[in-house]
Amino acid sequence: MKLNRREFLTGSLALAGGLILPAHLAGCRSDKARIYDVVIYGGTSSGIIAAVTAARKGRSTILIEPSNHLGGLTTGGLGRTDIGIEDTIRGLSLEFYRRIRDYYRVESAWIHENRMEYMEGREWRSAELFQPDSEGMFGFEPHAARHVYEQMLEEAGVTVVMEDRLILGDNGVEKNRDKIEAIRTEAGNIYRGRIFVDASYEGDLMAMAGVSYHVGREPNSKYDETINGVQKVRTRNHIFPGFVDPYQRPGVPGSGLVPGVHDEYPGDEFSEDHRVQAYCFRLCMSDIPENMIPFEKPYGYDERDYELLFRNFEAGETRIPLLIVYMPNRKTDTNNEWGFSTNQIGVNYEYPDGNYATRESIIEGQEQYQRGLMWTLANHPRIPAHIREETNKWGLAADEFTENNGWPTQIYVREARRLIGEYVMTEYDCRRMHIAPDSVGLGSYTMDSHNVQRYITEDGCVQNEGNIQESPGGPYVVSYRSLLPRRNECSNLLVCCNGVSSSHISFGSIRMEPVFMLLGQSAATAAVQSLEDGSELHDLDYQKLRAQLLRDDQMLDVDTGRYPPLEPDPEPLRQRVRHGTEPVIENGCMVRCSD
Repeated sequence: MKLNRREFLTGSLALAGGLILPAHLAGCRSDKARIYDVVIYGGTSSGIIAAVTAARKGRSTILIEPSNHLGGLTTGGLGRTDIGIEDTIRGLSLEFYRRIRDYYRVESAWIHENRMEYMEGREWRSAELFQPDSEGMFGFEPHAARHVYEQMLEEAGVTVVMEDRLILGDNGVEKNRDKIEAIRTEAGNIYRGRIFVDASYEGDLMAMAGVSYHVGREPNSKYDETINGVQKVRTRNHIFPGFVDPYQRPGVPGSGLVPGVHDEYPGDEFSEDHRVQAYCFRLCMSDIPENMIPFEKPYGYDERDYELLFRNFEAGETRIPLLIVYMPNRKTDTNNEWGFSTNQIGVNYEYPDGNYATRESIIEGQEQYQRGLMWTLANHPRIPAHIREETNKWGLAADEFTENNGWPTQIYVREARRLIGEYVMTEYDCRRMHIAPDSVGLGSYTMDSHNVQRYITEDGCVQNEGNIQESPGGPYVVSYRSLLPRRNECSNLLVCCNGVSSSHISFGSIRMEPVFMLLGQSAATAAVQSLEDGSELHDLDYQKLRAQLLRDDQMLDVDTGRYPPLEPDPEPLRQRVRHGTEPVIENGCMVRCSD
């Protein structure tokens, strides 16, 4: 069923087994004394899979989403799934991708192109997203993902409440010693439960519950890592390849900085800071004229916001600053690429701990910036003609996010609060140098951090910092204890999305949507076992949990013969990437790799 904001605001929508409600009707339906077995906050991919898991196992379950968007980034434009090693995606996570494949087996799903042309492969399709021998399909349109999630929730009989935000403050969470008893929302609803799950991108529930968490990058010394903290030397790929002057009057520091640059000291190498990965919207574009919404100049547009973009081209950049990956029906998942792109670097530091007004301001600023960027790339005379020509082939897909005129309704919160729990996942877990004995799923994707700051180098030019892409060399286990706060802080809370207990750089790998799904399943399975056995989450019989997860098709073990531990590279050596044309930073200076 297709749902939109107007429908949410005007009434309830009955499903076969459950109900999707707007916040103002939630209290009308529910007895405020009711105690749910499992209360899940956050209708992300992780939250949906957790809710479906608990409900399928016969437990009373409610899923509460603070916004009007259901499904997180998976339904929000991120159609190009960051797979890692496909065999690690099992359980309900794989079920979702199987259902996506089944969705596209139906001819009526193909409106703007021929199914067989896409499935058999075309040069403009990202080949890794669909393979004939894959069990699932990993590239899809936003509305297709939404359809599958709604179907799964309906079949499981999950009650979903939309647009019901947790009170950010002392009144948001009712606790009795180390246990959450209820959460309170701005709409006046009270949700009581036995076990609570934080599946949000922001980690609001865990923060309001008073557990320990971290925002920003830890120093390497914190967990004896090698690629955490400030990384001016290792940062590569999404940087400026030529000398780009940061001053309003080039070469004149006293003239002030152009927008998008800070004059703060970027930090000592490997040191901690408060900064988080840049956010963006993942745009779903179309090149079908009848399904395109042209990029328009936004109200309040200021070309000075794109001065760095102009100077980057004038310094020799020739590539379009967009990562365009093709989805079915001639649509895209469009992501950040190169030195100046869809990531608005350095404006989101207050987002994780910010109140709703602060976050909304950041989201609105990101939308304004990104709309302006797309218009600029398509129209501005200081943009090279071939870039304008390529950009003008595209527009927003008119049949996606119809309630918002084609613009995504979910910002990509790449990083926010991270739990400091019973076990902290680090670089060494990702490299299999540590293998936790209580696996609840596998990750495998690159340790991937987007840039976090844009600073002035010692040479007086602009540069980005924070982009790290280090392969773990294979799959690794995620510890059950990384889903748990410290026992004395909260004993009936599980965290299975952005807030997983991990260092900045290890989270760079864990943060992929398929992993969030499988952690949601494992968290809900642990919750059900805790209720059945009458045991605390921290005292759960892990062998029993493991046996159930294996029965439910989760993959928990790594073949260390095939994937031995991967020692970190002791020296950030110059690397040749992208055919030897991609620049790297060494000791604060720009160096172009060569053959």
